[in-house]
Amino acid sequence: DYARLIAGIARKMDTRPASAAAVAAIIEHAARLTDDTEKLTLQVGFLSELMRESDYWCGVKGKDIIEDSQVVQAIDQQIYRLDRIREQMHEQILRETILVDTSGEAVGQINGLSVLQIGNFRFGKPTRITARTRMGSGELVDIEREVNLGGPLHTKGVLILTGFLSARYALNQPISLRGTLVFEQSYGGVDGDSASSTELYALLSALSGIPIKQGLSVTGSVNQKGEVQAIGGVNEKIKGFFDICQSRGLTGDQGVLIPQSNVKNLMLRQYVGDAVSAGKFHIHAVSHIDEGIEILTGVEAGVPQEDGSFPIGSINRRVEDTLVSFAEERRKYYLGTTGFSA
Repeated sequence: DYARLIAGIARKMDTRPASAAAVAAIIEHAARLTDDTEKLTLQVGFLSELMRESDYWCGVKGKDIIEDSQVVQAIDQQIYRLDRIREQMHEQILRETILVDTSGEAVGQINGLSVLQIGNFRFGKPTRITARTRMGSGELVDIEREVNLGGPLHTKGVLILTGFLSARYALNQPISLRGTLVFEQSYGGVDGDSASSTELYALLSALSGIPIKQGLSVTGSVNQKGEVQAIGGVNEKIKGFFDICQSRGLTGDQGVLIPQSNVKNLMLRQYVGDAVSAGKFHIHAVSHIDEGIEILTGVEAGVPQEDGSFPIGSINRRVEDTLVSFAEERRKYYLGTTGFSA
């Protein structure tokens, strides 16, 4: 039925006929426009523009039938006419004006992914997110919110992190943590909860002292149970980080963590899919924070034992030990300064 729709557009616009491979390429792009492997767009205007431009490139090549290569060329040219700002942002990262690492390891530092939209054009942009922790009174500071750059959905995501930490670690002691979270070199508004899992990974790294692999980038929201939830713009986010890694040179260790529930939305450009198939770039689908932190650090997350404690050496055990030590130090501090336990 969709092939008939494409043929009808071709007849109405009096373009050259499309080959089977070209029709397949158009159908694939139609699925990409919906961000869904199980749906196709019915925005005939977009399909008509693609057919018209594919027909033009077919004429330039002196062909009588539109092939898939002309469809891909038309798509590339449509993107080229719109991606000046994307190119400038990526250039700033490649020139290290904006700091985003794609190799090495760091504690409390992780690559997050955001989506920007200009007109009908969306693109992904990697951003460094950092977390710092110390003894405190249970306060998790969202710096974006403090300076009125964080929207309500982003604030909600950060508050959920407090609920997760409070319900999972050191249950018999008060949370004596002061943590700060920030999107580094962000000079505009930040909204949405799609970075909440990313921020949680950075917090867990800061609390455990275990470094995160900087060749990986993360997207996904999280709930108070630690379950990773679906987000929007997954294809643009993956491509945004892939383009940076490719420009610097793919090492085979780089990749992106996405929610398991977003797998059905994967409609990647061909060259990204080829790199994934060749093992040069990886897409990890996770459903829980414990899965993600193990991939990011290479260290076991740790599940509760019969007595409720986490295995020694695991990330969760290190996080809990740190929070317990914060609580003890806070109690000693108040005893020393007031003579009363707090």
